[in-house]
Amino acid sequence: MTVLLVTSRQGREGDAILELEWALEKVRVKGTDWGGVLLAETPLSRKEVLRRLREFETQAIQRVVPLDRFVPARWEEIERAVLELAGEISGTFAVRARIRGNKRLSQRELEVKLGSLIVERYRLKVNLSDPDWTVVVEVLGKRAGVGLVRRGEVLRFEVKD
Repeated sequence: MTVLLVTSRQGREGDAILELEWALEKVRVKGTDWGGVLLAETPLSRKEVLRRLREFETQAIQRVVPLDRFVPARWEEIERAVLELAGEISGTFAVRARIRGNKRLSQRELEVKLGSLIVERYRLKVNLSDPDWTVVVEVLGKRAGVGLVRRGEVLRFEVKD
């Protein structure tokens, strides 16, 4: 099962859902409380999902982020999930966080503290400009999606108005 956080322009969510259905065929997409932010689940492998989406000509999808798990949006839960996933990293890494609908967590604080914990625990090197791996934390209110992605696995598309 592959879980994706997908973004589109606000008001274009319906188009993004249709594009995901066309590109992936087997997919379940849910809206969130945030305009332009969708969650998609598919039985396809991450590799197959990324291949299909790279080849797809999108008019609505802006960004696709693979996620490995969801946890309650509390520091301890996020830390535990990140440290478990970070054990798979070989090479350099960066931590990237986005916070929506949660005033108790700080994007900068999450990135710095989680990065420090990973360095301390696994003795890995940080590379903020071109990391081999990125630890992604996407906070959506009371839940946080956490993903470990290789270089090139976060897809970004230029969408024309």
